[in-house]
This record gives sequence, structure tokens and C-alpha cells, in this order.
Amino acid sequence: MTSPSPTSPTAPASAREQSAIRKVAAASGFGTAIELYDFLIYGLAAALVFNKLFFPLSDPIVGTLLAFATFGVGFVARPLGGLVIGHFGDRLGRRQMLVLTLTATGACTTLIGLLPTYDQIGVLAPVALVVLRVLQGFFMGGEQGGAFLMVTEHARPGTKAWYGSWATSGSPVGSFLGIGIFTIMSAVSGDQFLTWGWRVPFLLSAILVLVGIYVRLGLTESPEFEELRGTNRTVKLPLGQVLRTSPGLIVAGILVNMGFNMFIFIINTFSISYGTETLGMQRSTLLNAGLLGSVSMLVTVLLASRLADRIGLTRVMVAGGIFLVLFAFPYFWLFQTADPAFVTWAIVLGYAGGGVIFGPMAAYYAALFDGQVRYTGVSLSYQVGAVLGGGFSPAIATWLLQTFDSSTTSISAYLAFGALLALAGLWWTRHRIATAFAR
Repeated sequence: MTSPSPTSPTAPASAREQSAIRKVAAASGFGTAIELYDFLIYGLAAALVFNKLFFPLSDPIVGTLLAFATFGVGFVARPLGGLVIGHFGDRLGRRQMLVLTLTATGACTTLIGLLPTYDQIGVLAPVALVVLRVLQGFFMGGEQGGAFLMVTEHARPGTKAWYGSWATSGSPVGSFLGIGIFTIMSAVSGDQFLTWGWRVPFLLSAILVLVGIYVRLGLTESPEFEELRGTNRTVKLPLGQVLRTSPGLIVAGILVNMGFNMFIFIINTFSISYGTETLGMQRSTLLNAGLLGSVSMLVTVLLASRLADRIGLTRVMVAGGIFLVLFAFPYFWLFQTADPAFVTWAIVLGYAGGGVIFGPMAAYYAALFDGQVRYTGVSLSYQVGAVLGGGFSPAIATWLLQTFDSSTTSISAYLAFGALLALAGLWWTRHRIATAFAR
């Protein structure tokens, strides 16, 4: 009996089944939005605040580099968190780990909002900032893979990309929330933004996390994991097995997320610093453009995922990767005009194009690995890609800008190279995805 293709019709789900998967998808998306909100507001603060309050003895460029370095440190901790939490996710279940990661990440974010500055406690301020950033990254490392699996393992064949996009859509939603609250607090606090206004987005995380925990505690465990546990097919050392059986898939998964992260974190983090510090643009202009960009990305995430269920994951994601290559240079050509309209268009188009490759990612990564090692495999490949692509891309871009006399050509080449790596990873796994996605 042959497996149905991704485009073939499946038996209709009952109303009860549809309600259950929608609840899981909504909870996964909400939790991911909170996690991305937490992570993004740190990036915004690194671009606008931390270089002044935690590294004040440095010149502006060096201070920005140091602030972005602490941003990158959080990424370095993510693979380790993904491995540890992924291990227990493959051994004990997805649901428990998702509650743990959401709680811990939110606690770290709230504590960052309470930190005293360098002027108040000296060198202990940046040290505490780095420690909390590392812990935040560690727990987030286990969040995204688990959220991807929770929803795709509940979804029926032919709907996995669509419902998986509810988890990936948490990224633009979290981005919208983070940029929106930063924009509001920038306007409300005015000249006091560096005194107390920047703290409010971090402190609000506590409220969002409490809501997220309440939602996730009501979820049922993944049916695929329950079947593995019920038939005693879980493995003792998921990391060892996935490294032994699927090294090529891990490398390909790393490349795909690496290319995407290089692009998106230049847009949502480096561009804020570049626009304000180098081009002298208004902070509010860039934040408002980011808000519009987040909305455009949400739309393309959902549309691309719906299309992926119809014509195939790889085709849609390759189209997104090609866009990243082609738009790498026009993005900065538009940005360098310093014209608010052109800059807004650059950011909006960048977010929208990135959503095409990002939208189906939950289903893509879930399809790469077998169920016994899926949490570990997804977390490892996804998070290492995030480190190599997004973790230090703002700092690398800042260094390139300084090294090449404020020319952005080298940054565009860096982004295009990353997108080509993502396309290579998609090509490498095309047969695996076509087979696994059909099941």
C-alpha cells in the first residue's frame, strides 16, 4: 500500500480531532511567541540600550559590538539547551519540557528587566547580564524544537505544514509584540527611556509567561510519542543514535536555519543599530517599519505553509531561499537612502520574503528525523544553525561595516552566501522530505 503524497486528500478529521489539534497549535504558537518576544527584546535592547548602560566606557562602535556579543552568547547556549532538553523530551515526553522551557526563559527575561546598570554596580552589571542571557538561551534551545514537534505530531498527513506554521508564526507575532511594546515605551518614556522605559518590555514577560503556562498545562502529550512509549521504543541515548544514523540530515538542517537566521537577524537587530547610529534615522521610524514587517511575515508564513501542504515543502522553501539570495543587495541599496519610505519597504519586503522559507520549517524539521530521536535531532540541527547564522550576525555585520569604511556590500555578500547554504541544505534533503512528508 503506497503512502499518500503531500497533495493527496486525507480522510476528514472529526470535529473533536480538529478542535484538539487547533488547541495544540494555538498553544504552541502562543508559547513560541512569548519565547521569541523574550529573545527579540534582548536584541532590540542590545541595539539601543545595553551599549550605553552596560558598556559605557567604550566608544560607540566598540560598545555596540560588545552589546551584540552578549546577544550572540545567548545563541551559543541554545544548542546545549537543545541537547539536554531534547534528550528528556525524547525520553519523558514533549509536553513537560515545553512547560519547563517557557517558565525558565520568562524568569530570565524578567530578571534582566530588574538588573542594575554599570553606573550602579560596576562590572557586575554586564556579568549578570551575560549570565542571564546564557540561561535564557539555554532554555530557549529546547523550546522551539519541542513546539514544532508537539503540533506536527498531532497533525494529520496533508495538514502538517499548515498547523506547523502556527508554531512558526509565533516568531512574527513575538516580533510584533516586542517591537510594539518597545515603540510604545519609547514614546511614553521619552527622555527617560534609558532610565526606566527599556525595562518595561522585560518585566511584562512575567505576565505573558503565566498565561502561556496556563495554556500549555492543559495540553495532551503528542500521540506519536505516546505510541513510542507504549510500545517501549524510546531510546536511552537519543543523541548517540541520531549522530550515528543521521549525520548528513543534521548538517543539512544546520545549513537551512543558518541561512535564514543570518538574514532575519540582520533585519530585525543590526538594521536598527545601523539606521540610528550610522544613518542618523529616527528610532521610531525603524521600530514602526519592524512592526509592519512582522505583520507581513505572519501573512507569508501562513500562506507559504498552506501552499507547502499542496505542492510540497521543498519547493516552497527553495522559493524563499532564492528570494534571500536575490534581495541581499537591494535590501541595503534601499536602506542606504535613509529615506523612511524606502527603508520601510526594505524591512517589510525582507520580513515577508523570509517568511516563505520560515513558515514550513516546523514540518520540515519534524520530517528530517525518526520519532525516537526527533526532539534531539531537531533541537541540535535547528539551534546550531541559529548560532552560526543568527547568534553573531549582528556583530559580524557591525565589524564588516567598520572594516570596509561603512560600505554595506560585504554585508550583502555575507547574507547571499548564507542563503546559498540554506538552498544547499534543502537540495540535500529533498528526497528525505518528499518521503517522510508523505506519511
